[in-house]
Amino acid sequence: MVKRFHAIVEGKVQGVFYRASAQKQAMALGVCGFIRNLNDGRVELEAQGEETALAQFLTWCHKGPPGSHVERLETRWLTAQSLFQPEFRILS
Repeated sequence: MVKRFHAIVEGKVQGVFYRASAQKQAMALGVCGFIRNLNDGRVELEAQGEETALAQFLTWCHKGPPGSHVERLETRWLTAQSLFQPEFRILS
């Protein structure tokens, strides 16, 4: 079953390749969506994919890449979209 979530990640998540690492992880799992830095030092992302792949991706998001330190991850589950982009993009 396809699911979708929106998340805000807080902690040391900018300047540590969090976005690039998340993109690589998402693509390996077949998850699509986007990720971007926010002006206040947090990272915002939205992901859509099969439920098991999203669960694995969410587990990764809680940990992040080496050098990051996730202090809080706020997740909100959304309705899956049929017109969602078929890639995981880094937005500026």
